[in-house]
Formats: sequence, C-alpha cells, structure tokens
Amino acid sequence: MAAVGSVDVELLVIQWLQDQLGDDVVVRDELDNNLLDELPTVQVQRLPAGDDDGFRLDRALVDVDVYAATRSAAIALAADIRGRLLAGLPGETTGGAVVGTVRTATAPGARPYENTGLRRIGATYEIYSHPQ
Repeated sequence: MAAVGSVDVELLVIQWLQDQLGDDVVVRDELDNNLLDELPTVQVQRLPAGDDDGFRLDRALVDVDVYAATRSAAIALAADIRGRLLAGLPGETTGGAVVGTVRTATAPGARPYENTGLRRIGATYEIYSHPQ
C-alpha cells in the first residue's frame, strides 16, 4: 500500500487541468522566458503547507496562477478553472490518486507581476487526496 505523500498533487492537477482546458492553454509548474508567446498560461504549484492523517490522506494547498494578455481574460480563465476544480475534480481517480474534497482557500484575485505585457490572477485551493 502506498504511503501518505506518495501522490504528486501538483503533477496531478497540471495533467488534469491540461486535459480539461485543451491545447489552447499551457498548464505548467514553472514559467520560462517565452511566457508572452504562450498566453494564456496556467502555473500550478503546491505550497509548502498542508498536512496529512499520518496514514494515507494528504491535504495539499495548491496555488493556481493564470497569466493572460488582459485582466478580463485572466479573470475569466481563473473563474473557469475554479468551477472545474470544485465541481469536476472531487471523486476523480487520476494520476494514481483518488481526489476527495476540493475547496477554495483563497478566491481568484489580482496578483502582482513585473511584466506589464500580461496580467496575473491567482487562487489557492485545498485538495484532499490519497493513493489509489
């Protein structure tokens, strides 16, 4: 039996969102120098926070940042992602994991970014999962 922490929640969310959003959106863990050429881009990062039950259940906090050419496009995509995560991810068996509860820890909102050629909207989600 797989132990707690054996699920890569960051990778799970990246792959699931990419399948949901299609090829017109880039979903990744790290940004690169071609960001302006790859909009919209969604960055998924597990935060160094959360906890577990000491057995199998993992509670991860995951940041999801949307980068787009305009604020309205970033807001719309962030809202779409929020709806998909809350309604579609719970109960999924994917990436070697079973996903339980998904909730919004911080709602989508503007986050600063140095490049004035794009806009960033971010949210944090609490995701419970355990190995399949």
